[in-house]
Amino acid sequence: MRIDIVAFDGMDELDAVGPLEVLRRAGFDVHLVALDRQRAVTCAYGLTITPDGAPRPDAEVVVFPGGGWVAHTEKGVRAEVESKRWEPLIADASRRGAVLASVCTGAMILASAGALSGKRATTHHDAWDDLGPAGATPVRERVVDDGDRITAGGVTSGIDLALWLIERFESRGAAHAIAEALEYPWARPTC
Repeated sequence: MRIDIVAFDGMDELDAVGPLEVLRRAGFDVHLVALDRQRAVTCAYGLTITPDGAPRPDAEVVVFPGGGWVAHTEKGVRAEVESKRWEPLIADASRRGAVLASVCTGAMILASAGALSGKRATTHHDAWDDLGPAGATPVRERVVDDGDRITAGGVTSGIDLALWLIERFESRGAAHAIAEALEYPWARPTC
């Protein structure tokens, strides 16, 4: 399973690193990707990371982290939405049948590109009121699976999202074993 987790300045560290660790523990081929692949990314709380490379044209799942939407920060999701720079990647991934996923307010990047129109979705609780006007059907759950769109609520729910991806694409037993190893009280989606 090839999974890309996008990276951009102002993203919340845990939104990306939490799922990355969980998915790599499962043996999935996970890359942290950025459009400006030669440059380090500075996250919301100061962590600087170097992406693995550019988005892969054959990624089967593309995950968008959140960050900065609620606080209206200069960098983060709002800046990414305004730039529209992820829209071609989202359109391409959608055309080829990749699963588009988000953690926290990363849902607003998908929604702004029209990828959540008519889809059940969730986001950080302070952004729920923004999700409906953006075309999604808001669901107040930690993880919402609507087929080719999977969204997760606030920051730590990215770990739940990753565990759900493991269950969905590998097995419930594998997801349970990783949750147990992490000593994490996994909140499975009700689907």
